[in-house]
Amino acid sequence: MELSEIRTRIDAVDDELVRLFTERMDLAAEVAASKRGTGKPVYDAQREREKLADIAGKVPGRFSAQAVSLFSLIMSISKAEQLSILAGDRTDARSKQARAALQPLDEPFPEVADVACQGVEGAYSQIAATRLFRVPRIQFFNTFEGVFRAVREGLCAYGVLPIENSTAGSVNRVYDLMAEYRFNIARSLRLKINHDLLAPRGVGIGDIREVYSHEQALAQCQHYLDKLGVKVHVVENTAKAAAMIAGSDRRDVAAISSRDCARLYGLDVLDESVQDSDSNYTRFVVVSAEPKIFPGATRTSLMLTTGHEPGSLYRVLERFYAFGVNIVKLESRPIPGRDFEYLFYFDLECAAAGEKFSQLLDALDDVCDTVTYFGSYAEVV
Repeated sequence: MELSEIRTRIDAVDDELVRLFTERMDLAAEVAASKRGTGKPVYDAQREREKLADIAGKVPGRFSAQAVSLFSLIMSISKAEQLSILAGDRTDARSKQARAALQPLDEPFPEVADVACQGVEGAYSQIAATRLFRVPRIQFFNTFEGVFRAVREGLCAYGVLPIENSTAGSVNRVYDLMAEYRFNIARSLRLKINHDLLAPRGVGIGDIREVYSHEQALAQCQHYLDKLGVKVHVVENTAKAAAMIAGSDRRDVAAISSRDCARLYGLDVLDESVQDSDSNYTRFVVVSAEPKIFPGATRTSLMLTTGHEPGSLYRVLERFYAFGVNIVKLESRPIPGRDFEYLFYFDLECAAAGEKFSQLLDALDDVCDTVTYFGSYAEVV
């Protein structure tokens, strides 16, 4: 048979597959309608196992694994369709909450706002706030939780917080507070971080015995500090460390902080760019108590937990794949008090105003134990 004839037959088979796929999805809608009245769950584990075993036995052995993979994906798409249909009956459906948070196209991200930051003047959070807002009216708080409380109590409309570093990983405390306060991310910024070693005027690098900074900054400069052979101390943030050194009478201490803090607090830069990686970025997020999705939002953050069983994470990834959604971040973290169980942070690339996004938000409950939606937003550099 000529190649052209083979391709013609393949096209005919594909056309029939498309017709049958459409018919199967229509039947999935009928299944959802049936389950709506009975309250039966979308996921029927026993039936799915039986179906896949039957399919594996109907194809030649060399195609068994591929057939199971294909029909697993088809079943995942079918379940997602059912969940999306059933979510239409629920006032608390995530898609409805997200659509309600969509801001009008003529309402851009604010240029002027009251903003809460952790630290003092010169902190990286303050630098990030001036990049995210054209004119931020900044109030400083000692802790991350202080920022959340300020936003919750209406002292500030927004908070700016570090959430992830390219070297040291996620700032878990911020994620914990996001879940506790049920805040939403309204925007994010990827900020290049350059750490400098700062000391009082006239102090030499050979005089330094102790270094102060935030724990994340110390982690990002670990190799440098090991070679320097100094004792390290953790303080609330890098700017606070610089302020402490500037106000100290000691001549054997230094701070890991920013060049801005050297100018602000009258310190010398003993060594510059002392971070272990030249590609050192921190992501900062703007959080708000009220969910707001501003025009141009293409990134979504979720926190998920899954069942403690083989294949549970795979089913989540399969669902994202079925919707054609790109995963830009996946990170796991142990769940306190539950041995060998994990929660997962996801950042997804998907236009928040699109129908596919709404369907995805409603199509996760059968593959996850819990889903925490942290919001949809645009990320700026």
